Amino acid sequence: MASISLQGLTKRFPGVTAVDDLRLDIADGEFFVLLGPSGAGKTTTLRLIAGLETPDAGSVRMNGADLTSMAPALRDCAFVFQQYSLYPHLTVYDNMAFPLRAPMRRLHEAEVRRRVEKVAAMLHIEGKLQRKATALSGGEMQRVAIGRALVREPRVYLMDEPLSSLDAGLREELRVELKRLQRSSGATVVYVTHDQVEATTLADRIAILEHGRIRQVGTPLQIYDQPHSLDVAQRLGSPAVNVLPAEWFSGSATPAAAHVAIRPEDVVLLPDDGSQAYSVIECSLVKHLVVAERSGVEVRARTMLDQALTPGARVRLSFPPERCLYFDAAGQRIAA
Repeated sequence: MASISLQGLTKRFPGVTAVDDLRLDIADGEFFVLLGPSGAGKTTTLRLIAGLETPDAGSVRMNGADLTSMAPALRDCAFVFQQYSLYPHLTVYDNMAFPLRAPMRRLHEAEVRRRVEKVAAMLHIEGKLQRKATALSGGEMQRVAIGRALVREPRVYLMDEPLSSLDAGLREELRVELKRLQRSSGATVVYVTHDQVEATTLADRIAILEHGRIRQVGTPLQIYDQPHSLDVAQRLGSPAVNVLPAEWFSGSATPAAAHVAIRPEDVVLLPDDGSQAYSVIECSLVKHLVVAERSGVEVRARTMLDQALTPGARVRLSFPPERCLYFDAAGQRIAA
């Protein structure tokens, strides 16, 4: 396994800087997630670590050694792509065995069989080993692609949205499986996703990327509770954080705040007393969620109601100051 250090990493393409002076340290054995929207530079960062792209500036280090000019084959990284990238004419067994038969890493066939069968059992595809890759479902093909990386037992696993093309049930099942496998093996994993659920359930730490730059690094709880900016606050949370006009908080909000944000679970729902009442738009007992409106601004509140509120009902909402997040006009966090 290996630690990874990215020092001032920059990559430009015509008309765009995909990665901009990126500095990041990933610990040995860490499950590290790069989270951000499309075009944030996540995949380019992964390809720079793998050596599939050459940086315009900066360096890539593993266990302290500079690998920036090293060929991809010599870096001992296994890459799982968003699409399965299997060899359609080969069986599942031969797809998984392929990296173990490569000239640089050729193993005895007995060891190849041991590793393939062990990983296939972990991924519950041991009964599919003699099938052609084209005879598998999408979920099974992705398991094979992940298994092909796992049999390598490399220093680092690089995963580029490997679950994004699967349906919700399979994504949930494979998320659990990936985390279990990583914990049992102690592997270093760098995982790219735009899905906040994947990020928060898998990651030891998350880096929020936007426009090729890191906005914040921390544990899922740190980023959720203590976002450095409004953009970061809006990146995590479902339902999303409420962003409310600062004038609603006169007397409690920081004077310089342009925006006040509060998580739905921190909003307190009270009976209507006729003062500044909100009109209910939606109420879901299944999600324990009330959506209400005041002056054209929607507010989402998590609540354990025992009966549904009908649309148009009047309620009162309270926003405890100690649970509010304050941001200036540029979207940067202001201490309460």
